[in-house]
Order: sequence, then structure tokens, then C-alpha cells
Amino acid sequence: MAEYIETIIVGGGQAGLAMSHQLAQRGREHVILERARIAERWRSERWDSLYFQFPNRMMRLPGQSYAGPEPDGFTHRDGVIRFIVDYAVRNAAPVRCGVEVTRMRRTDSGRLRVEAGPLTMEAANVVVATGPYQVPKVPPFARALPPGIQQVTANRYTNPAELPPGGVLVVGSGASGFQIVEDLLHSGRRVHYALRGHRRVPRHYRGRDFGIWNEEMGFTNRVASTIPPGFRPPLVTGHRGGHTANVRDLAQRGVTLLGSLRGVEDGQAFFNADLNASLDAGDAEFTTTLRAIDAYIEHERIEAPRDEAAEAEARRPANQVAETEAIDLAASGITSVVWALGYGVDFGWIDCPVRDDRGALVHDRGITREPGLMFLGLARMHKIKSAFLWGVGEDAEHLAEHIAGRA
Repeated sequence: MAEYIETIIVGGGQAGLAMSHQLAQRGREHVILERARIAERWRSERWDSLYFQFPNRMMRLPGQSYAGPEPDGFTHRDGVIRFIVDYAVRNAAPVRCGVEVTRMRRTDSGRLRVEAGPLTMEAANVVVATGPYQVPKVPPFARALPPGIQQVTANRYTNPAELPPGGVLVVGSGASGFQIVEDLLHSGRRVHYALRGHRRVPRHYRGRDFGIWNEEMGFTNRVASTIPPGFRPPLVTGHRGGHTANVRDLAQRGVTLLGSLRGVEDGQAFFNADLNASLDAGDAEFTTTLRAIDAYIEHERIEAPRDEAAEAEARRPANQVAETEAIDLAASGITSVVWALGYGVDFGWIDCPVRDDRGALVHDRGITREPGLMFLGLARMHKIKSAFLWGVGEDAEHLAEHIAGRA
């Protein structure tokens, strides 16, 4: 007979633990099933030099906030893992580690059945909290790369020493791509960087970190459906104490900048002529961000010093960069490619109708049309902050109230 428990949470990361906290606060019976260890993706799917991308004061989950001596500093990945594990311990979270859920379906009795190897459990509610970064995106033409070139996705990249000697082509203009480029550059590697549009922002401006301004101005609290199509997350890094991520500066440090990669054939990589347009768009985003913060400061009558360095950066003339149509990978000395093109999700193990005809998950703030089946921690699930360490708690509280109402 299957073990019954009122609510099963699938995933023992920040979202699953926040959900557990909210249910415990309401006295609701639940268990967390974690395929490996608590915060596993932080442990095994992040590179060695990664730092939390926002100030330490933004490391918070329901009932626990950063309490260290450097609230405006940036924590190494290992510190983030400790923060999450400590959270689980302090809350006595009912986590069962090493339990990988392989199937979930609706039973004839109406319960949700979860299968994990020899373990079978049933529940009135299941909260899927497996994270937004599950399946790395790799273009189909990656198969055309020469067999001698090693390919690795951002979630499997660890450090430069794990790649074969030689040059590296990094593809992807998000925070991961930029940070991996800097990691490789710091090790002395020759780096080619293929990118497209990105949102450049100041790390610090007028006395505060960008993340603090962003939160105080209410931007991360905006409902995701109000954000225009094509909106990009900010390009930020917490490495080296946190600094402005400027793609143009990479060229001055020896990186070969390229437009977006459009294909590979016969040992050559081909690129779109969109590099300068991408750089110009990043410059425009930088200036727009400064003006938005300025307007907020003026409206709220906040005493904040002027930032001459950032203003000078915004006024710096934009140099045109040569557009490269193609490169010969062997002649360029490239021996490895790092794919940093973002992630998709894998819900193939869920045998319930939760997707529309286009394959998109259908839900209302995490609550699906399937009674008792919910999702948590997805990118922009409800608000801009929904997938962030410091933002997931609000959605967890909403789901906990929903679960309590179903009892």
C-alpha cells in the first residue's frame, strides 16, 4: 500500500524549503523528496568561482535572513549552500534525500501518486519545486562541431582546468556567459565570446547596489505579465566584490567579441552581424537605468551622492567593433565550447494534463487546473522575483494558504 501524506514537495532547494516553512507555520503535514542533497544544483551545477549575484542582505528566505558582518558584500557559492542547509536544519525540514521522483499521476481515487524507484506515495497535494534551471539549451547545429572540440554547458562547467588546453568559445550573453568568460580570462585562456542583446546595468550607483535600488523601486515586485516581451534579466556579477559587467571592456582585456552564433559547418562557426547593435543596446540600457534611479531619488527626496564615474561611463563614446562573419575553429585555436544559452524545464515525469497545445505550463500563480497540483520557484511564475532566493517565499506563502484552504 502506498504511503499517504497530505502534501509532497518535490525538490529540496530554496523553493522546496520555503514551501516547507510555510506549511509548517500552518501545521500542515508534508514531506520533501530530494533527488540528491539539499541545494544540489548549487552544489553540482554551478562553477567553482561563482558568487551570489546580489548583495548579502538579499540572501533571505521566510524566517531567515543573512546575519553576517558584510551585508553589502557578496557570498561565494559555498556560503549560499551553507545558508540554505542551515535553513533546512533550523526549520527541521522533513527532507528525504536521495529520493528521485520519476513519475506522478492521478489515481482513480483522485489522489496524486508519486513514484520514486521502489517508493510509492500518495498525497492530496503535490508542489513541484524542482527549480527553473533544469535543462540547458543547446542549438541543434552543435552536432556539427568537429569531434575534437569539447562541448560543455554552463551547468557542467566547473573551472578552466577542466577544459582541454587552448582557446574557448563561450556562447550566450546572460550573466552565466559573462561570468564564465571572466573566469576563463582570469586563468589566461584565449576567449571568443558570441553574444546578442543584453541588459547592462551599474553594479553600484549613487551609494547603493543595483539590486537594492531595483527592489526598493518596486521593479522586482512587478507582476511578470506586465513586463514587455523581450525583456532581459540584468547582466550582473558578484565576483571580485561585485563590479559592473561591461561587455565592451572585455574586448580591451583581450576577448574576441562576436555576434550571435548562427551555425557551424566544416570546422567553421558563422555569426550574425549584430554585435554592434547588441553593444549599443547594452549602452542604452545602462543609461536608462541611471535615469530611472535618478528619477526615483528625486521623487522620493532621497539624499544620495552623485556618481561621477557612472555618469562618465554613460557618456563614453561607443567604439564600433569589427563584425566577424565566420571563424575557422582550428585556426583560431578553439578546443572547447561553453554553451550558456539559458535553460528549459523538464516535466515529462508528470502524467497530468498541465500544458497547453504549445507545451507551455498552464497555471495561475503556480496553481494548475489539476486539483492539488502546484508549482513553485519557476522564472517569473508570478512576479519578476519569483525564482530568486529572496523572492520565492511570497509565492510559497500563497500556495500554503491555498493548501490550507483545501483541507
